[in-house]
Amino acid sequence: MEDRTKYTSESIKVLEGLEAVRKHPAMYVGSVDQQGLQHLVLEVVDNAVDEAMAGFCDKMAVMINKEGSITVTDNGRGIPVEPHPKYGKTGVEIVMTALHAGGKFDSSIYKVSGGLHGVGVSCVNALSEWLEVRVKRKDKEYYQRYLRGKPLAPLKEIGPAKGTGTRVTFKPDKEIFEIIDFNYETILRKLRDLAYLNQGLEISISDERSKKKDSFCYEGGIAEFVKFLNLNKTVLHEETICLSKVVGTTQIEIALQFNDTYRENILTFVNNINTREGGTHLSGFKSALTRTLNDYSKKFGFLKGDEFLEGEDVREGLTAVIACKIPNPMFEGQTKMKLGNSKVKGIVESVVNEKLSEFLLENPQVAKQIITKCIEASHAREAARKAREITRRKSLLETATLPGKLADCSSNDPKECELFLVEGDSAGGSAKQGRDRKFQAILPLRGKVLNVEKARLDKILRNAEIRSMITAVGTGIADEFNLKKARYQKIVLMCDSDVDGSHIRILLLTFLFRYMKQLIEEGYVYIAQPPLYRAKKGKEEFYLHDEEELKEKLKEIGQKGVNIQRYKGLGEMNPNQLWETTMNPKQRRIKRVMIEDAVLADQLFTTLMGEKVEPRKKFIQQHALEVINLDV
Repeated sequence: MEDRTKYTSESIKVLEGLEAVRKHPAMYVGSVDQQGLQHLVLEVVDNAVDEAMAGFCDKMAVMINKEGSITVTDNGRGIPVEPHPKYGKTGVEIVMTALHAGGKFDSSIYKVSGGLHGVGVSCVNALSEWLEVRVKRKDKEYYQRYLRGKPLAPLKEIGPAKGTGTRVTFKPDKEIFEIIDFNYETILRKLRDLAYLNQGLEISISDERSKKKDSFCYEGGIAEFVKFLNLNKTVLHEETICLSKVVGTTQIEIALQFNDTYRENILTFVNNINTREGGTHLSGFKSALTRTLNDYSKKFGFLKGDEFLEGEDVREGLTAVIACKIPNPMFEGQTKMKLGNSKVKGIVESVVNEKLSEFLLENPQVAKQIITKCIEASHAREAARKAREITRRKSLLETATLPGKLADCSSNDPKECELFLVEGDSAGGSAKQGRDRKFQAILPLRGKVLNVEKARLDKILRNAEIRSMITAVGTGIADEFNLKKARYQKIVLMCDSDVDGSHIRILLLTFLFRYMKQLIEEGYVYIAQPPLYRAKKGKEEFYLHDEEELKEKLKEIGQKGVNIQRYKGLGEMNPNQLWETTMNPKQRRIKRVMIEDAVLADQLFTTLMGEKVEPRKKFIQQHALEVINLDV
């Protein structure tokens, strides 16, 4: 372990002041809603994790307090408390009041850091009603309190202390944030991921409001992460394949395991930052994986002549986590979630080529299982290629006259165009008659859509309803997906309110999540909210969306003389009713589909729509009490 005494106030570099944070909070934390609130927590957590990555912290705790504040504690070195020779303030005060200030800008203090593209704990301080910091360092404990970013008094020594560490407690400012109620589950999921990525780091979370408690510590690191991701899936080999190597100042860790599904699930991280858009580390991994498996297959006779495996063949059913630690990561893209360091690609390629080749040679039985799966995927890919050609034929839409096919809108501007995916011919007919033909297109779907969780792409593309959806949307799917070709920027799932309608909605969401995920990520996918009841009293009629709304309305108008109709399906509404209640942009309700946690979403679709019955049964039993409307 390195010398703790090197981290002093002189190590702290100040890049700029703390102006404008309170005036433009969204510029610094993304938003002033629940997402921005979570960002505050993660900024403080990142400091503790950076200490762990530097080798000085093995325990960290997050506590949600009753009064709405949050406390983050670590047993790292503690923020320096002595005065800075240049700025004349203590290290604590500089870190808490100067934007982009801290030891992570000094490469001798933090060789790698996850927070370089963040805004630091000073931003948390600026956006908090109050913040308190306690530092244990050099056998003493120090304390300072801030009010909306400004210190109320100088840092003071408050007594002796054992060990070292930092404790930050802050309460978000209700003048800034729309909501200051921390979501336990959201924070928990982020902390769980960090525990997987930082082998041996013990992370705990507790909530004084609900008395919930959880703790994470994974000695297996990302190998355990992969097993978690493959939960409820049938794996091809029990042992997780681990590839790791330090090349100069760059550390590469990769864990992978194949399962019997037909999709890949690869998560990539750089210094604990989730690089959702991939980058050079991902491209290096993909190219090396394809080359290595092809070389092995040729060498041992699995492939003949000019046969070869393509990238999508070798990644079918692959679950992998790629974790890199890099001294100076460069990020690209609008969201700064794509790694741009060109040298990393070559480093990852060499690590995968060397280490995976060794594993395959030492484990021929596992290698055979993987290669056999890849070859099956190759044959299915060729069948899927032929099926794709069918979906490209314009005649699918142009000559279709049967009910259940697309009734397009007249506008060609995707920004104003809406596509309604409607359950059943009856509702589809009403929707076609009731819509605004200028910007609303209707695609009725007959019967239940194929469950894509249990099918390969070639089978999926032979399904008529799915082919119609792909052609109508225009983007293509999977590797051929192109968001710029989307013909509509609103895709609305309009299903009945009963059990069958819920099932069809899940089937559609499964398809979109697995094969057109970017539509969801970009905010193109919505769920219609048709009313469940119509209450009529005299000449007045009211449409109510749930039981609670009905009760409230009956309190207003009284129950005497009220005729109540409960809608079982959209087809029970005439065109005018469907337009007024569900399709008219001026008064309808639609919910945007969002992916808050990709890992959780993946597991949820696997549980609900996958092959295994037991996980689905367990899920239903656990969530039975949460059901609001049960159709029997």
